[in-house]
Amino acid sequence: MSETPDPRLPSARSAPTVPYASYLRVYEPLAAFAEPERTHWASYARRGVVPTAQDELRRSLSDLVRVPVVGVPAHESADAFTAEVDGVLLVCPWRTRLRGWLALQELVEQFPLPVLDAALPSVARRRAAEEYERWRERNPDARPWIRTGVWHVPLRWFVLVADDEREYLPGERMRYRTPMVQARRRLARGLRTLREADGYGGLADGLVEVGSWLEEFHPRSMVELDYGGLVHALPADRLRADRSARDVAAGIAALRAGDEAGAAEAYEELAERWREVRERLFAN
Repeated sequence: MSETPDPRLPSARSAPTVPYASYLRVYEPLAAFAEPERTHWASYARRGVVPTAQDELRRSLSDLVRVPVVGVPAHESADAFTAEVDGVLLVCPWRTRLRGWLALQELVEQFPLPVLDAALPSVARRRAAEEYERWRERNPDARPWIRTGVWHVPLRWFVLVADDEREYLPGERMRYRTPMVQARRRLARGLRTLREADGYGGLADGLVEVGSWLEEFHPRSMVELDYGGLVHALPADRLRADRSARDVAAGIAALRAGDEAGAAEAYEELAERWREVRERLFAN
């Protein structure tokens, strides 16, 4: 995927890097979009100027530093990430406004009221919730093309990809890309194995939820797991040695072979590794 900075935005190389987000994205073929959106994305891709992931995150965070604070953008983004695979244009719309509403719901569930009030006044939260309800009534089938992890990559995401799909460019990116059909197949096999084992209910439930999300998209889509800003936050040697997709696959294979001790050891080691990364959230 080409990621040439949008001239309206600071360059990803010159602007401060926002280091804490990882992403799971779905890129759909143009055929998946109805008109007039299909024509919009075709024209958008032809202009050859696509914002970077850091640009997208900075733009989504910009409302949080305004006075008064705006928790969710007033208008939906008309931007997207694009990729071309085997001559087919694939599009991943940002849908920043929708993702802002969903993120706000998660914050309400995860943080105590005093923390929420300090970050976003209750009046702004209530207004955003009311706007979302009205919007949802008009758009009952809407879903985001992008999921976000904070200071970690959720382990369930690694089930969707394979080690040989790993792309690491030091200081630039760490990502996996896989066809939707492969992601769904790996998820189904992994889920079947986890359900037959004891002690992996949380991971299995997470896979069910991700699987339901993936089913919403075109079967010829592409799935991308992107370390995003974590590439700038973690040491290069840590990233170079990171083979989390391989480790997750090895743990599931051990479970499938009946090696519960080996699977538990692999899972605990992987969980601890990412727990250390996530603790940076609280240290910052």
